[in-house]
Amino acid sequence: MRATSCEGKMRVIAGKFRSRPLVAPKGMKTRPTSDRLRETLFNVLSQRMAEARFVDLYAGSGAVGIEALSRDAAFVWFAESAAPAVKSIRENLAGLKITGGYVIEARGAMPLLEELTRRGEKADLVFLDPPYEEDKEYSRILSFLGGRGAVILAEDARVVSEHRASSALEESYGALERVRVLKQGDAALSFFARKPQE
Repeated sequence: MRATSCEGKMRVIAGKFRSRPLVAPKGMKTRPTSDRLRETLFNVLSQRMAEARFVDLYAGSGAVGIEALSRDAAFVWFAESAAPAVKSIRENLAGLKITGGYVIEARGAMPLLEELTRRGEKADLVFLDPPYEEDKEYSRILSFLGGRGAVILAEDARVVSEHRASSALEESYGALERVRVLKQGDAALSFFARKPQE
């Protein structure tokens, strides 16, 4: 779960909601995703954002998914199981007068992925940012997306995981292979793509 902050204040970085303020979940310890790291993420993904179908797992305040909507994503699925964080996502969307183009799954990441798989939905971009200390969550989600859940990934989809720079993720999870790693301070972004069909 994450909240993007700058001395406790969060904002949308770019796009149609640029510089608009966001609220963080109250009464929770959220690990900040720095503005700089979020900007790096979207700079890398910029050519993929228009009309993208974006999945924001462990969404926290919803800042990453809202950034995607601000940058012309067609649809965002937010997955977050903590009630205070779900409340903040709803407050942030309402504050920006975003009334459609999204779904919030309050049962968490895996229930959302299971539902998307069952319905045959396709995602262009999946972002996951579990608590750094929950190593098993990285493996669980990436293994699902590289296995049975690979059906939800569009042909040229990217799966991006934020993690501790000192934590080494696997180079591949089933059908997913890591194609890029970017490190900033203590944090890193690992980018995964589907392996070419043999």
